[in-house]
Amino acid sequence: MRVLRVMSEGGGVRLTDIAAAADLDKATALRLLDVMAREGFVARDAKSKQFTLGPELTVLGAAALRRFDPRPLARPSLMRLAGVFQDSVVLSMRSGVESLCIDVEEGTYPIRANYLNVGSRRPLGVGAGSLALLACLPDDEREAALDTLSGQLERYPRITPALLCERVAQARERGYAVLLDVVVERMGGIGVAILDTEGRPVAALSIAALNERILTRETALAQALLHEATVCQVRWAEATRADRRPGIPPKETH
Repeated sequence: MRVLRVMSEGGGVRLTDIAAAADLDKATALRLLDVMAREGFVARDAKSKQFTLGPELTVLGAAALRRFDPRPLARPSLMRLAGVFQDSVVLSMRSGVESLCIDVEEGTYPIRANYLNVGSRRPLGVGAGSLALLACLPDDEREAALDTLSGQLERYPRITPALLCERVAQARERGYAVLLDVVVERMGGIGVAILDTEGRPVAALSIAALNERILTRETALAQALLHEATVCQVRWAEATRADRRPGIPPKETH
């Protein structure tokens, strides 16, 4: 599972990089990859020797999304936010102590500040949407996540557990998260969690932009994100209720 997560961004990956990211020796990583290649879950390019995700994962992904796909519910919000503010808008979901980018709407502003692609994974707290998810977790889960994350931040030297605790407190007070200049210099984001009917964070909307474009429009960005998050929460609740209603199939979305 760690090997597949390493490959989740979709491009070709070298054996050396897979082994290092999955914390495996090369021989073990190669053995696992060979087994998955035989079953169609990964593929290996004969020329570059790089590994990519295989067709069997496409089948599994399609089957999972038939159960419930949140992207069509949030896509109108992504389009509206990108249209108004001209910066890239990201939809993220929590996966354990990570945040997974599942949709992106590119803005028209000439300088692209978003550094996430669909399939990108980051530790919770690394990025505005990811930080919004972390901030909205129940206290005990958030503390456990912070303990786990302390050993996963080596790639982000500007982000420390102390900084995360400080920014989480700010996000909980404001109702939205802001993270500037700590993942990529001169760039940052502002994000809001989308909550389920029990008040738990299930996804996050965030806008990635140059620092000054966030600071000079912070109030407007926050208000718009909070509004769209509420819209998504209503649509999410309606979709999950319909999905659970016996004898009534969920509405198809295109």
